[in-house]
Amino acid sequence: MSTSAELRAAMVAAFTRDDLVTDPSWDRAAKTVPRELFVGSYFLPVEGSNPTEYRPFREGEPGWLESVYANQTLITQLDGRTRPEDVPDGTVTGAPSSSSTLPSLVLRMWHQLDTEAGHRVLEIGTGTGYSTALGAHRLGDTNITSIEYDPVVGGAAAAAIKAAGYAPRLIIGDGLLGDPNGDDYDRLIATCAVRYVPPPWLHQVKPGGKILVTLSGWSYAFGLALLTVTAPGEATGRFLPGFTSFMIARPHDRPPRQSLSLLPGNERPSRIDPEVISTWTGGWVAQLAAPSAERMGAGRQQILSDVATGSQARTMPNPDGGWTVLQRGPLRLWDQVEAAVEAWQAAGKPHQDGFGITVSEERQRVWLGTADGPGWDLPI
Repeated sequence: MSTSAELRAAMVAAFTRDDLVTDPSWDRAAKTVPRELFVGSYFLPVEGSNPTEYRPFREGEPGWLESVYANQTLITQLDGRTRPEDVPDGTVTGAPSSSSTLPSLVLRMWHQLDTEAGHRVLEIGTGTGYSTALGAHRLGDTNITSIEYDPVVGGAAAAAIKAAGYAPRLIIGDGLLGDPNGDDYDRLIATCAVRYVPPPWLHQVKPGGKILVTLSGWSYAFGLALLTVTAPGEATGRFLPGFTSFMIARPHDRPPRQSLSLLPGNERPSRIDPEVISTWTGGWVAQLAAPSAERMGAGRQQILSDVATGSQARTMPNPDGGWTVLQRGPLRLWDQVEAAVEAWQAAGKPHQDGFGITVSEERQRVWLGTADGPGWDLPI
């Protein structure tokens, strides 16, 4: 049986081969910080269950340590309240609400943040504390401040970070409000997704500093952006290659959905194949166009339901070829999505690294290609 140190070394060696770890300082951090301290137990999905059931997987079970050092996200909380230790036997259902992100993504994001010795970093979302400990090892305890919204999650993280031998500044509070002391930082990294860049972040990161954040929405499409703060309250940046997703910060998540009634509306042919919004970037473009809508359905049978107004759009294949869309409510959701997707298709259907973002006090605009290209305002 391999030891924890051997498993860490093997994990990091694999990341190095895949060019996910290129900085020797982060290599040393990942080889030093024991991930098992942060995930003493977690939830495993039960294969074939619907709705998905989860069972606790605990320290001491066969394969537990090897699983900790597999490159996978480990679910540590359901529904904002249920932790593995709350389920002594059997299984439980629920929506994942906290996790230990797969290590390759954690390390890739620390690399993308482009930190240097002496940089002060504000981390939004302590989670299990594993990423926080990596940052403290690389940059020093005094240069890391981490904010966790959930006091139970934050308490467990604090204990694990201390057990690992680190002592960064830890805060329980709403990370979307930034550091309650209003301190200045060189970098900000968010391990949760947000619908827009919270204004306090743009005032607490120094001009020239960087913000790395995943932007999402109520259709749960995701794009990772790296912004440079250009002045207090202002920033610009680009979206990055790859596929990054995080749970949405709880204050930015959509309201609980009531039962959905599919009602009559106005029908017309759709100019685009609805299946395109089931793709990673196509769904992202659709979300930009209809930011307060929830997307359901699959393939060519899509449903968009606007949380704010109750507007709906539903698509279906036409027996004679093509597709039909039915719309109702004050917003013509499919008109908005259709125009955005057509602009993206006309640009060659680039991945999200073909998009950028400009942020000011008045608006936050995601644009395609260049800042004067097609664009969509985020719902600030």
